[in-house]
Amino acid sequence: DSDLSMRTLSTPSPALIFPPNSPGFQNGRGSSTSSSSVTGETVAMVHSPPPTRLTHPLIRLASKHQKEQANIDRLPDHAMIQILSFLPTNQLCRCARVCRRWYNLAWDPRLWRTIRLTGETINVDRALKVLTRRLCQDTPNVCLMLETVIVSGCRRLTDRGLYTIAQCCPELRRLEVSGCYNISNEAVFDVVSLCPNLEHLDVSGCSKVTCISLTREASIKLSPLHGKQISIRYLDMTDCFVLEDEGLHTIAAHCTQLTHLYLRRCVRITDEGLRYLMIYCTSIKELSVSDCRFVSDFGMREIAKLESRLRYLSIAHCGRITDVGIRYIAKYCSKLRYLNARGCEGITDHGVEYLAKNCTKLKSLDIGKCPLVSDTGLEFLALNCFNLKRLSLKSCESITGQGLQIVAANCFDLQMLNVQDCEISVDALRFVKRHCKRCIIEHTNPAFF
Repeated sequence: DSDLSMRTLSTPSPALIFPPNSPGFQNGRGSSTSSSSVTGETVAMVHSPPPTRLTHPLIRLASKHQKEQANIDRLPDHAMIQILSFLPTNQLCRCARVCRRWYNLAWDPRLWRTIRLTGETINVDRALKVLTRRLCQDTPNVCLMLETVIVSGCRRLTDRGLYTIAQCCPELRRLEVSGCYNISNEAVFDVVSLCPNLEHLDVSGCSKVTCISLTREASIKLSPLHGKQISIRYLDMTDCFVLEDEGLHTIAAHCTQLTHLYLRRCVRITDEGLRYLMIYCTSIKELSVSDCRFVSDFGMREIAKLESRLRYLSIAHCGRITDVGIRYIAKYCSKLRYLNARGCEGITDHGVEYLAKNCTKLKSLDIGKCPLVSDTGLEFLALNCFNLKRLSLKSCESITGQGLQIVAANCFDLQMLNVQDCEISVDALRFVKRHCKRCIIEHTNPAFF
């Protein structure tokens, strides 16, 4: 660790995050500043550090006795810091109120590489403002230590809170704001423009976010190579319902280093958007277009251009995908390890056969609710994909116990098998359990335990 991370902070104004209806902190010596208490919300408080010594002899005697009883106080500083590192931000702030030693330990820079706030009632904008101000005390207006901000599920987060992060945290590498539906494109643009090291961005459930791009000022400054300046590698836009092909085109053009992209339930995306994606983002390893009902076999042809780089693909409930699309993936993406094709009712035994013969390293496969897949397809899987560990056949009407026995006799490493809503006999389930001893079987047969 650097010198900055090794020394403790001593400025007497830490930010505390209080839950609803919590009494304000009273200090007879006076506090620096405090925000008013608001009913039904979490607010940020600023207080002075605990006193170093107690003057009354009786209090001092009682304190000494308690100190002897508290085993945690015998731990060295490095052990205490390790324990405190598991606490969320609001609890860490509470620890700063215990005593002088805990105050210094709680504000050790090594504990403030991450801010994690959760809860629907917390006033996130105010909390982020107070916390970043506290962390910027040694480097005015710039917080060099903070690398991760997680405020998932904080519905009161607005653009103002993201502006605070963008302006104060240039070293930010990870930002998760899933479920914060009040943030807009402009605030996200500010973050990716002012935080050049940002690699992990989760805006799932942020329904107002339709694109990821640089601000106009940043684009002009970085022109003509500004399209390669966003270093995001992991992007989750699940449930961003208004994302369209044009927005995906902009994302692809600016985020060319993407390796993980999740577009679950982005229902307006079509094959054209995937074509744009494959033009710019050729390093994608994991891709999900689950529930994108307009994606078809033509989109699979575009995705197949990733070739051996693609390891994870989810196309669940994409009803327009058939054996033709599966053949594209199987032919070119031979190193595929995970495929979720649940609900793709156009997939048959022929598609499973082609997949099994070409993607022999497959470890996880979900073909649940594919009524045209039968024991014949399972036999091809069993004879080619010996590394299979997870297999879901939920609601596959054509599957019988004979197909499962073939799989169990060849795939000894099977760890999870889902045969819920399938007509499977107890004897077949027992056969699977005997041959795959570590396998967890999810079933709906009340006679099998």
